[in-house]
Parts: sequence; structure tokens; C-alpha cells
Amino acid sequence: MSHQSHPVPIQLPDVHVAAQMAATIKGWARALGFGNIGITDTDLSAAEPEFLKWLDKQYHGDMDYMAKHGTKRSRPAELVPGTLRVISVNLNYLPENAADGWQVLESPNKAYVARYAMGRDYHKVMRNKLQQLCTRISDTYGSFEYRVFADSAPVLEVALATKAGVGWRGKHTLLLNRQQGSWFFLGEIYTNLPLPIDPPTTAHCGSCSACIDICPTRAIVAPYELDARRCISYLTIEHKGSIPLELRPLIGNRVYGCDDCQLICPWNKFAVHTQEADFAVRNGLGSNDLVDCFAWTESEFAARMAGSAIYRIGYIQWLRNVAVGLGNAPTSPAVIHALTARQQDENALVREHVAWALGQHQHQRV
Repeated sequence: MSHQSHPVPIQLPDVHVAAQMAATIKGWARALGFGNIGITDTDLSAAEPEFLKWLDKQYHGDMDYMAKHGTKRSRPAELVPGTLRVISVNLNYLPENAADGWQVLESPNKAYVARYAMGRDYHKVMRNKLQQLCTRISDTYGSFEYRVFADSAPVLEVALATKAGVGWRGKHTLLLNRQQGSWFFLGEIYTNLPLPIDPPTTAHCGSCSACIDICPTRAIVAPYELDARRCISYLTIEHKGSIPLELRPLIGNRVYGCDDCQLICPWNKFAVHTQEADFAVRNGLGSNDLVDCFAWTESEFAARMAGSAIYRIGYIQWLRNVAVGLGNAPTSPAVIHALTARQQDENALVREHVAWALGQHQHQRV
């Protein structure tokens, strides 16, 4: 746990003091830009069987880290001994200056990038804000034990956020909130502070199945159940090898992530644009031409993606993804030229996907 050395446990004399402290912490969190803040205990016994069943079905694909921590993911006090409470927060990321998502998807020569990845890497932004909040708590109330998380450790984020009343789990498995939709990141503080817990909110998906129906690869195999091995976000980000042949045509022009289930969700009519300058669109991401993206050298990729979540997939995976996008683009001299230029690429993964893409255009011309 991050803490000052040898912390003295905070004694909260009565429920009124604890409630006031929780309200104060939530006020500070909102001042830092967090949209919703909830507090819950560490009991995830209701979520654990579902998670283990998901692993048993191999729905996590190559994401070995989902399984390797055993029950630490569903038992917070095993991951961070001494944890009594989890403070769950969300942070809106939808940038106001972004091109319309549907328009980019309907422009097959453009490179579609998931809305969350168009600005600065959220891991750092979220962690910094959570750290600021913890520093303020310790400065005001005294030293306490805590550890902050931002999609960076074995944490069942959606289950914790649901328990804490930050929102409810949608049928696409993402968290939904009536006032904010789903365009937000989640973060957590594991702490030994004995704060009062918040009640969960009610679910409001009803009979809607829009997210299930629109998924390009049918990755949402049932309500609240995602087979990551078919998910375009998994295929373009987490999956390091060759993209399955049968799924490549379904990926379209999505070169990093996929938002279809969020774009279609009725609750995102209420989505709030981010006030966080770090999440503003950088380097024209989200509406770049596929041909231009494919022409970047490794140093250009590194320079353009510095500080971006996209940087983490690396240059080779980026080229693989863009090659698939070009294979799905309308045949044109520019597209054929771009692909032909990388036919002899030194990387076998890139060559394989380029060969497939060129094959697609031969079929189109026949």
C-alpha cells in the first residue's frame, strides 16, 4: 500500500463523523473532475462465480493476466491486505473536439480510434488525480493506508463500481450511469478507512439489446457476457498475433478499439463531454487517413503516439491493424500503392496481413 511510514490507523469516533468524512472526500473528488464517487466494502462473493465461469470458458483469450492472480481480483483484501473499503470513481473522457464516431466508421478510408484513446494516456491522468485525492485526505485527517488503481492491477472494476452505486453493468459489460452514459474511465482507491458504504443503484437496460445487435463480430454472446476473443478491442489491442481470418473483414476501419456498443447505447444521449484537457484529441487521432497512418515510420509512430495509450501496442501491431483497415477499404490506387510498399516488410506479421489485404482487393476487382 502507498502510505506514509508506520501509519496510525484513523479512529472515527462515530457514524456522524464517518459520514461527514465520506461527504468531504466526495466533494474533493468532484473538485478534481471525477463525475461520480461511491464507497463500498470488499465483499465480491456475488461477482466471483461469474468471473471464474468467464475464465473457464476461455473468454479472456490471450489475456493470461486475467487468470494468473487467482482470487486476488475478486477479493480486494487478498490483493492489498488491510483493505476495508474501496472508493470507486469515474472520469468522463469523451472529447468535445472529436469527429463524430458514426461519420468516421462510415468513411472507410479513415482510421477509427476508440474515443478513449484520442488524447493522453488515461492511466497516468487517473492515477495522478487519485493520488491528489489521497494526499488531500492524509493532509487533512492524518496518515492512512491506501493504494490507487487505474486499470492497472487485478481489480474487478465494474463489479466494485456497481456495488458502490457509481452505475450499473450494461449488457455490453461496461458500466452505465443515467446522468453520464458510459464514456468514462473507472478508478479505485483501496483503503483501510472505515467509511460508510453506499447502496448500489438500480439497472436500467430493460429489454434493450442494441449493443448486442450492433456488435460487428458478435462478441457479446449473451446479455452481460463478452467473449473477448471476438471483441475488436481485444483483437486490435490485447491480441499480439495474427488476427483470425474470419474476423478481419468484420473489423472494418477500426484500427484501435471499438465503440459501436457505446455509440448505439440510448443512455449515451446523456453523456457528458470531458473537462479534462489531457483527453482532448491529439495528432488528429480518430479521423486520420488509413493510407497516411500506414506510411508512418517507426520514429513517426513513436513521436505521434508519445503519451498516448496507443503507444503501448507498439509499431508492428499498429501496422497490422492498419493493414486490416486497408484491406477493408474501397479499392483505389492509393490503397494498393500503400499496401504494395509494405509487401516485403521485414516483419512477418505485417507481411501476412498486407498479403491478406491485397488479396481482398484482388477479389473486389474480379
